[in-house]
Amino acid sequence: MDEIRSFRDLKCWKEGVALRKMARPILNRFPTDEKYRLTDQLIRALRSVTNNIAEGFGRYSYQENIQFCRISRGSLTEIQDHFIIALEENYVTMEELQMVDNQTEKCMALINGYINYLKKRKDAGNG
Repeated sequence: MDEIRSFRDLKCWKEGVALRKMARPILNRFPTDEKYRLTDQLIRALRSVTNNIAEGFGRYSYQENIQFCRISRGSLTEIQDHFIIALEENYVTMEELQMVDNQTEKCMALINGYINYLKKRKDAGNG
């Protein structure tokens, strides 16, 4: 793994940002009556992905960092579920759902890899 000096260097954080940017124009098309319901929930979950990666990084404890990554992972599955609801309500197309789902899966794989890296570092007695 390349030298990581900031959470901004983490590939899982960068891909989480890409997910957030990908979803934003889609959310802008949601009906206004969903503003404080589905749209707000999605915005919070999208932000939670990167927020928790950043917060975990700042904890300087492998175990705490892992826990925040697990929360981030939960936010990814929440996003997937919300987009399924959006499809059911005809707010998104199947193609948009698939695009977001592919990006969430990419983020999930990267977070899982980062968690495995953190576990190995922890087990090696580095924190």
